[in-house]
Amino acid sequence: MTAQSLGYIGVRAKDLGDWGTYGSNLLGLQRVDKSARTIAFRMDDRQQRIIVDADGGEGLSFFGWEVADAAALDAVAARLEKAGVPVTRGSRALADERRVADLIVTEDPVGNRLELFYGGETTTEPFKPGRSISGFRTGPLGLGHVVMHTAGNSDEMVAFYRDLLGFRLTDYYSAPFKATFMHLNPRHHSLAFIDTGKNGVHHVMMELFSFDDVGQGYDIATGENRVATTLGRHTSDYITSFYSWTPSNFMVEYGWGARDIDVPNWKAYERKEGPSMWGHDRSWLSKEDQEKARKLRLANADKGFRQPVQVIEGNFNRMPGVCPWWDQLKANQS
Repeated sequence: MTAQSLGYIGVRAKDLGDWGTYGSNLLGLQRVDKSARTIAFRMDDRQQRIIVDADGGEGLSFFGWEVADAAALDAVAARLEKAGVPVTRGSRALADERRVADLIVTEDPVGNRLELFYGGETTTEPFKPGRSISGFRTGPLGLGHVVMHTAGNSDEMVAFYRDLLGFRLTDYYSAPFKATFMHLNPRHHSLAFIDTGKNGVHHVMMELFSFDDVGQGYDIATGENRVATTLGRHTSDYITSFYSWTPSNFMVEYGWGARDIDVPNWKAYERKEGPSMWGHDRSWLSKEDQEKARKLRLANADKGFRQPVQVIEGNFNRMPGVCPWWDQLKANQS
């Protein structure tokens, strides 16, 4: 019995107004008012996916990892307790607040609050985005993914999530920084760790159905001076994305076109190409690491490192015409 996906997150904030504007007007989330100190956001048929608490802090306050049912929840709790990890059963009031059937609460090795739950509440009311977008790719893949800073303790974190919660290693690399990626479902990664010398949340990823949603979000983020990482394409999940700074001092990766992996047959490996095929200039990196990342991207271009665009039915059209050069290239690849 293992976790299945990232179900929800809790955000710490200094001001609800900043998050109300950022979440609705840039990300396109549907705002759901809760109380004087908290707001929530929808992004699909779930009652809520993101809960923001104006407690004066920043970063994330909890991570909601979804399991299949009550039996799976009990099995995970037993595994944690057997390993000596303290576990608390969530109260009925907390379950109602999180809009889930039941949950347990525990911590990972650096003290991140983890809430394992089942039975996330859904609604028949249509999702109403805060701005005109096509919607988010969620469902069994979950909310998206989360990437955590680590202070040289990523191996300990990987072991905890792998051995006790059922995460599986996808791939990893060591340049321009050490990074490890883990999956629960066909999403390339639901969790990752990058060694930056501190602990905390690095970014949360949200995937859109339309590439134009991402480009229009990029225009908004550029106008608001929120861009943290420029538009680019990853070597890992092939997603085309940019990153913006949230009002809570972490980033949201906003992207389109991520691939699915074949979970039963997947073999973990070391990724030599670095994090990105092109783009993704990272303002938060040191000048030295920015240059390392740039050299890796230029090496990818020199080698002709490319991957097919990942599309789903309904968001592409086939182009007519015949190109002898392209037909030969495809024949050579096959």
